[in-house]
Amino acid sequence: MPVQSESPKCPASIAQSRPHSKIEDVAVSAYTIPTDYPESDGTIAWDKTTLVLVEVNSEGECGLGYTYADLSTANLIRNKLADQIRDKNAMDVSGCHQAMLASIRNLGRPGIVSMAISAVDVALWDLKARLLSLPLFRLLGAVREDVPIYGSGGFTSYSIKQLQSQLAGWTSIGISMVKMKVGREPQDDLARVRAAREAIGPDTQLFVDANGAYSRKQALEFAEKFHEFEVRWFEEPISSDDLDGLHLLRARAPSGMDIAAGEYGYDPIYFRRMLEAESVDVLQADATRCGGVTGFMHAGTLCLARCLPFSAHTAPSIHVHLGCAAERLRHLEYFHDHVRIERMCFEGVLDPIRGRLRPDPERPGLGLRLRRDEIRKYAVA
Repeated sequence: MPVQSESPKCPASIAQSRPHSKIEDVAVSAYTIPTDYPESDGTIAWDKTTLVLVEVNSEGECGLGYTYADLSTANLIRNKLADQIRDKNAMDVSGCHQAMLASIRNLGRPGIVSMAISAVDVALWDLKARLLSLPLFRLLGAVREDVPIYGSGGFTSYSIKQLQSQLAGWTSIGISMVKMKVGREPQDDLARVRAAREAIGPDTQLFVDANGAYSRKQALEFAEKFHEFEVRWFEEPISSDDLDGLHLLRARAPSGMDIAAGEYGYDPIYFRRMLEAESVDVLQADATRCGGVTGFMHAGTLCLARCLPFSAHTAPSIHVHLGCAAERLRHLEYFHDHVRIERMCFEGVLDPIRGRLRPDPERPGLGLRLRRDEIRKYAVA
């Protein structure tokens, strides 16, 4: 939906009264939350997820940021990154981001390091928006008022009945795109995809995600077979590190089937290489991994330069704001695990309306408030 023409309300007195807001404190905590049912995809299985939370304070405001990682990520933030931003100007998010990057030179950027930076960066942007009394999507500069979503789950650990129930549940509330996992037991994949199509009917778009489980030849074969069930999106059919293989699949996939990858990108160079190799029809990025709001918007700019669609991976309470500001964004992943965890951890989590998420223009920052008492029992750090 096009953005409205009128300017957002931002009292000048508020915007001008805090130009030198100093970052006073950085707090880190972690919460491990069991899944509601054992889950698996094409390559791993899990029964719990850890949310690492960052709270950054200045002038009575608290910015929230988080990533889905483990305790080593929390320790890195607490023992190294916090010192890089403390006492800096809360308006200077880019400077804080660069200071964190400089501090981890000898640690290596991919993996938990980038996830730690991501959580802090999100908290810094949330804080800045709160200090300016603006919702984050307005601070970034909105190009749309809401974002299309696709329901995501369909784990390989689910029975056919569970799979069908979950996917049909999303269509019943107006979500017109759904995604399921494949690849753990390839001999069962066609039957599961057939069952999924039966559950959602002919008008809902069906996506599959192999999480890199297939070989090149397997993926080519399954692309043809999935096409019979009108699968429109084939995510990580092979390892996302195999750029030549992804390029091959993109060139030979059936018409109307997009090849997607990028959720494990940690820096702009990763995304640039993937795009230069012409490996994907749609680039994915995850702000909880790729450097936060700053890194996500960098990836979006690369898509803009190449006229390619962009998609946000999971963490919908963060990505709804970023998605409203990213010009090439196609949709955002409404991931079962993260929707459930974010509802448990935060007030202000959004409900889909006709298959879209719309940030609240009256709530500053991400619009979230921590349910501290409710989640204390899950605390691990």
